[in-house]
Amino acid sequence: MTKSIAILFAPDGQAPPPTFRAWLDHDGAPVASVASPDELMSLALRGRPRLVMIDARQHPVAALKATLRLKADSYTGIVPVVVYAADDDTSFAAAFDAGADEVLRDRSSAAESMQRLEVLLRRSDRDTHVHPSTRLPGSHEIEKDITRRLASGQLFGVCYADLDHFKEFNDRYSYYDGDRVIRILAQIIHDVVKGICREDGFVGHIGGDDFIFIVPADDIGDTCGEVVTVFDALVPYQYSEQDRRAGYFFGKDRRGQLHRVPLMTVSIGVVTNERRHFSHAAQISELATEMKTYAKTLPGSVFTVDRRQDLAAEPAPNGARSGDLFGSREDA
Repeated sequence: MTKSIAILFAPDGQAPPPTFRAWLDHDGAPVASVASPDELMSLALRGRPRLVMIDARQHPVAALKATLRLKADSYTGIVPVVVYAADDDTSFAAAFDAGADEVLRDRSSAAESMQRLEVLLRRSDRDTHVHPSTRLPGSHEIEKDITRRLASGQLFGVCYADLDHFKEFNDRYSYYDGDRVIRILAQIIHDVVKGICREDGFVGHIGGDDFIFIVPADDIGDTCGEVVTVFDALVPYQYSEQDRRAGYFFGKDRRGQLHRVPLMTVSIGVVTNERRHFSHAAQISELATEMKTYAKTLPGSVFTVDRRQDLAAEPAPNGARSGDLFGSREDA
């Protein structure tokens, strides 16, 4: 995969400081040098740069205005910006006031500057790979965790959780109430996974009401069962008393016809490498989606575990039933 570029902005067009040049050579990111604020914004908006370095030593006003402009835009604002400032404390403070994520100066040692740049990028990767509402890791970190476990030879389960009747709930109540339910589910999954699996459990948020949690194979049943139990105990209280007592409400389908909408449930599809061999995370992702879709065809809150073996090793017989392939329904 091609690395994102690093942008060097110097109003006077001068070469980057030696420390920064050494770090660029070490990191291997392609470098684009620009001298105009308009060029800087155009380049940053076309793609998300890995890093922007602003040289503010010779022309601090122009440099810090460019920093402010970059940070004011919602798209480019998350790009990590390093300002190389003059040695005086006033310039140092002004750079942070303008929105810089890190400030380097000539009096900083080469070793310190290199370390600060590395830490900045680690912090940026962490912040951009989490979901903003739940603060859980997103797809990038989910894939990394699966890949790490495959490489280590661990036996584990990837559990794909999704809410049923969530859209109808949003339509009847509000997106604010829907966001609250998503945060509740995130908290339930996080607390259950960490309570049972400790550091061996991972929880990620794909987006919307879709979550992935990864647990040791021996903990699949306990973890999924507890998530289902706690969710079913808490979700009725997200409804009005009338809807909660009835156990449903009347909602309109896409054709405007009224129908009964049950209270929300959670469906969890589970894929494990106990009986199957996977070489990369995409294979597991595809099967987890398949299992989640199957779980959603079953009534109530459920988790279903894929019990199939590698087809190359043991093909499924013709006429096999869903239960033969996916394992029995497992309710908490």
